[in-house]
Amino acid sequence: MQATVQTKTQIKTAVITAAGFGTRFLPVSKAVPKEMLALIDKPVIQYAVDQAVEAGIERIILITSEGKEAMEAYFHILPKLEEALQNRNSPKLAEVQRVSRMAEIIPVIQELPLGLGHAVLCAKEAVGNEPFIVYLPDEILLGEPSATRQMIDSFARLGTSVIGVKQVPAEDVGRYGVVAGEPVSGNEIRLSHTVEKPKPAEAPSDLAIFGPYVFTPEIFDCLENITPGAGGELQLTDAIDMLAKRTPVHACRLDVHRYDAGTPLGLLETAVELALQRPDYADDVKAWIKDLAQRLD
Repeated sequence: MQATVQTKTQIKTAVITAAGFGTRFLPVSKAVPKEMLALIDKPVIQYAVDQAVEAGIERIILITSEGKEAMEAYFHILPKLEEALQNRNSPKLAEVQRVSRMAEIIPVIQELPLGLGHAVLCAKEAVGNEPFIVYLPDEILLGEPSATRQMIDSFARLGTSVIGVKQVPAEDVGRYGVVAGEPVSGNEIRLSHTVEKPKPAEAPSDLAIFGPYVFTPEIFDCLENITPGAGGELQLTDAIDMLAKRTPVHACRLDVHRYDAGTPLGLLETAVELALQRPDYADDVKAWIKDLAQRLD
């Protein structure tokens, strides 16, 4: 039986899963959460928050863990810092104030590292009985309209949970979870199931799951009823498969550029590419790249 969801429901809540250890970034991630590593002058996590706020989201539920208090602190108001910047007529004041007031930040501790599905389940009480969007902050998806807008628009049209996907080269499908289903529009597919890291010849599609995800509250019941997988973790894709057997779930093919900030090299590449898009850095970065290329020849 299809869940009853009003298609005009406005999504006001986002969940950002950011409780992991960041082992790829050790040893720096012992002290600095990987989500707080800088992409020029903004931490990785801010890209998800900026998109959410631009789309009208008011509450950010931050799934975090012990030792990652810096993420929550980043969004706090710091009166002494703001006063110092104001006294210096610093151009940074406006951005510092914006970051501290852009949304309500609700931290929720994931006590044990039991997987992405468990991280989302930790948000159940804070989310309540309303649809919400989930971000994986390492996946920076930029475009016009934003990935968030595309997902929310798809949810508004369909009234179902929606999974963000993007086409990848056929030879790369084995690196991702891939969706299977029937097209219902030019960029939307009714989901039948997902396949985790399929062999290229056996993949049901070339649409890989990157998020964001828009879920109705029914996902929590699925997360509570799936069986833990490898390492005792709750897999979000298993809950999505269960949900798709109960009620329609759709995948939305996103028209965005993907940046992977989840590895040290990916973070470096993302920083350079984003710098090239900023008028205050582009010329200097281009000159540096040209000079570096000559020195490498």
